[in-house]
Amino acid sequence: MKPVRKAVFPVAGLGTRFLPATKAIPKEMLTVVDRPLIQYAVDEAREAGIEQIIFVTGRGKGALEDHFDIAYELEAVMKARGKSLDALEPTRLPAGALASIRQQEPLGLGHAVWCARHLVGDEPFAVLLPDDLMVGAEGKSGCLAQMMETYAAVGGNIVCAQEVPKERTASYGIITPGAAEGARTEVKGLVEKPKPEEAPSTLAIVGRYILQPEIMAVLDNQESGAGGEIQLTDAMAALIGRQPFHAVTVDAARYDCGDRMGFVTANLALALRRDDMAPALRAMIADIA
Repeated sequence: MKPVRKAVFPVAGLGTRFLPATKAIPKEMLTVVDRPLIQYAVDEAREAGIEQIIFVTGRGKGALEDHFDIAYELEAVMKARGKSLDALEPTRLPAGALASIRQQEPLGLGHAVWCARHLVGDEPFAVLLPDDLMVGAEGKSGCLAQMMETYAAVGGNIVCAQEVPKERTASYGIITPGAAEGARTEVKGLVEKPKPEEAPSTLAIVGRYILQPEIMAVLDNQESGAGGEIQLTDAMAALIGRQPFHAVTVDAARYDCGDRMGFVTANLALALRRDDMAPALRAMIADIA
């Protein structure tokens, strides 16, 4: 069983739900408290042992790569003023650890992952959707690190799962569950965005995956699915029965930062976890409520 060293970040979306903020700034660079959204996802991947970061980008996304580059002028000014560079340390990736590839057309998540096929090669890889901000419980490792533990135990393909209200199944890929053991559930089937009355369960896939490289061959010939897009869920379904496939319900909070309310909630929730901000924030909330 090969280790998971590479992670794909589909970041080509236009972020139209956040206009006008995202007219000139990638949505992944919007900050939650004091870090851009993409930083949380990259930090999570590195904590899990990921060595190679792969961005699948579109036009106007250069700020994502710049964020993880060395800012010589900024660092020089900070050093001259005697300021610490500790805040910049997580943004400095090792040389050659970041690669970027273009998704020229918005053809869906499956297509975005397929665009990274030559960089992934014949290795298993992770996929992280930065819009899904996953924050591990206090004292717990991050979402992907928890999934890696399951991967080490059973191998194959692993998806992160979360129970959702039945009326919301049409917004997710939904799992047909098999045998369950603790936080791990065998995946018997997958369906993309089913109507509530047709959903096989309320166990939904959220934005973290560990996938085997064979999925790229499936995506080579994958036809459009729900929404007229090439769906990653449909390609994953083709691997069920051919390779081990499990879902993991992780001990982490999820904030849908592709949604404005989810984004605001994430800012409040993460600020309330910080000792340097929580007291003042609670007082402010009480004052304006």
